[in-house]
Amino acid sequence: MSKLKDKVAIVTGASKGIGAGIAKSLAAEGAAVIVNYASSKAGADKVVAEIEAAGGKAVAVGGDVSKQADAENLVAKAIEHFGRLDVLVNNSGVYEFASIETITEQHYRRMFDINVFGTLLVTQAAVKHLGQGGSIINIGSAVTRITPPESAVYTGTKGAVDAITGVLARELGPRGIRVNAVNPGMVITEGVQAAGFAASEMEQALTSMTPLGRVGQVDDIAPIVTFLASDDARWVTGELILGSGGMR
Repeated sequence: MSKLKDKVAIVTGASKGIGAGIAKSLAAEGAAVIVNYASSKAGADKVVAEIEAAGGKAVAVGGDVSKQADAENLVAKAIEHFGRLDVLVNNSGVYEFASIETITEQHYRRMFDINVFGTLLVTQAAVKHLGQGGSIINIGSAVTRITPPESAVYTGTKGAVDAITGVLARELGPRGIRVNAVNPGMVITEGVQAAGFAASEMEQALTSMTPLGRVGQVDDIAPIVTFLASDDARWVTGELILGSGGMR
């Protein structure tokens, strides 16, 4: 527990899946973590309990990242509980596939509001407190490389996250704040299993495209984020790191 000793991190969408894994990984390296959730308080509380059982510090904070008041409250809670903010992981995201013929305004707005506007709102609130050495990590997706059919809106949101990462790296670099993205391939999470993608033809197809010969696990992604949050990555900004086992 040394790389992130005395650091404070926010992880959005951390009640399960990749976000939960990231929160626990950051805490294992010494960070105090705000575990954000949108609806699953029980899931967030479980993550907090696991962190505390391992000797770490964490607090669950609810909030919809696509609402400005919630985004600002999330950051305010980090300052209230831990007195500072050093790391922001914009992990909250939703996905849904639809053919071009079936895309609706609701489909579009839900994903862009959470995946893109949410990233901007929480970052906007966080940069008031991040200082020299601060790190922002956006969770994108390898879909921007493989552009699968029926993902125009979802892939569009993640393409926007890629672009935002580059812009903010330039914009915030003079303030000593680094901005990077981690773009996972398919990762087995509760959501992936619930959607029926695990052990499916999709998983088989993606595995066949992956040089390392399997799909990802949460523990494959969290250490990459922890590296970017730490001073080991002090000379890294504006990067999009594919965490996909070589699939591209």
